[in-house]
Amino acid sequence: MSDKDMHITEHPDGGWQGKKPGAKRASFRTDTQAEAIGRAAEQGRREGLEVSIHGKNGKIRDKRSYGNDPYPPKG
Repeated sequence: MSDKDMHITEHPDGGWQGKKPGAKRASFRTDTQAEAIGRAAEQGRREGLEVSIHGKNGKIRDKRSYGNDPYPPKG
Protein backbone atom coordinates (compact mmCIF):
# COMPACT_ATOMS: atom_id res chain seq x y z
CA MET A 1 0.00 0.00 0.00
CA SER A 2 1.18 3.49 -0.75
CA ASP A 3 0.26 7.06 0.03
CA LYS A 4 -1.70 6.93 -3.24
CA ASP A 5 -4.26 4.51 -1.74
CA MET A 6 -7.50 5.23 0.09
CA HIS A 7 -9.95 2.83 1.69
CA ILE A 8 -13.67 3.42 2.20
CA THR A 9 -14.71 1.52 5.33
CA GLU A 10 -17.32 1.70 8.06
CA HIS A 11 -16.36 4.14 10.80
CA PRO A 12 -16.26 2.57 14.29
CA ASP A 13 -18.66 5.24 15.62
CA GLY A 14 -21.13 4.89 12.73
CA GLY A 15 -21.23 6.05 9.15
CA TRP A 16 -18.45 5.63 6.61
CA GLN A 17 -14.91 6.95 6.34
CA GLY A 18 -12.19 7.51 3.79
CA LYS A 19 -8.81 6.69 5.24
CA LYS A 20 -5.30 6.34 3.85
CA PRO A 21 -3.17 3.39 5.03
CA GLY A 22 -1.18 4.20 8.16
CA ALA A 23 -3.19 7.34 8.94
CA LYS A 24 -4.31 7.79 12.53
CA ARG A 25 -7.45 9.68 11.53
CA ALA A 26 -9.85 9.43 8.64
CA SER A 27 -9.55 11.96 5.81
CA PHE A 28 -13.34 12.35 5.99
CA ARG A 29 -16.43 10.80 7.51
CA THR A 30 -19.93 10.63 6.00
CA ASP A 31 -23.34 9.24 6.89
CA THR A 32 -23.62 6.93 3.87
CA GLN A 33 -21.28 4.81 1.79
CA ALA A 34 -22.46 6.59 -1.38
CA GLU A 35 -21.40 9.95 0.08
CA ALA A 36 -18.02 8.48 1.04
CA ILE A 37 -17.50 7.13 -2.48
CA GLY A 38 -18.31 10.56 -3.92
CA ARG A 39 -15.87 12.31 -1.59
CA ALA A 40 -13.17 9.73 -2.37
CA ALA A 41 -13.73 10.24 -6.11
CA GLU A 42 -13.23 14.00 -5.73
CA GLN A 43 -10.06 13.52 -3.70
CA GLY A 44 -8.93 10.73 -6.00
CA ARG A 45 -9.11 12.98 -9.06
CA ARG A 46 -7.08 15.67 -7.29
CA GLU A 47 -4.43 13.32 -5.90
CA GLY A 48 -4.40 10.41 -8.37
CA LEU A 49 -5.57 7.83 -5.83
CA GLU A 50 -6.46 4.15 -6.02
CA VAL A 51 -9.70 3.80 -3.99
CA SER A 52 -10.72 0.48 -2.42
CA ILE A 53 -14.37 0.28 -1.39
CA HIS A 54 -15.11 -2.17 1.43
CA GLY A 55 -18.51 -3.71 2.14
CA LYS A 56 -20.10 -4.06 5.57
CA ASN A 57 -18.26 -7.37 5.95
CA GLY A 58 -14.92 -5.55 5.62
CA LYS A 59 -13.95 -7.21 2.33
CA ILE A 60 -13.05 -5.15 -0.71
CA ARG A 61 -16.03 -5.14 -3.07
CA ASP A 62 -14.77 -2.66 -5.68
CA LYS A 63 -11.68 -0.70 -6.68
CA ARG A 64 -11.51 2.54 -8.61
CA SER A 65 -8.42 4.17 -10.00
CA TYR A 66 -8.02 7.91 -10.47
CA GLY A 67 -4.71 8.27 -12.26
CA ASN A 68 -2.77 5.64 -10.33
CA ASP A 69 -3.92 2.44 -12.05
CA PRO A 70 -1.36 -0.33 -11.38
CA TYR A 71 -2.81 -2.35 -14.30
CA PRO A 72 -3.81 0.13 -17.02
CA PRO A 73 -5.60 -1.31 -20.07
CA LYS A 74 -3.46 -1.93 -23.12
CA GLY A 75 -4.19 0.04 -26.29
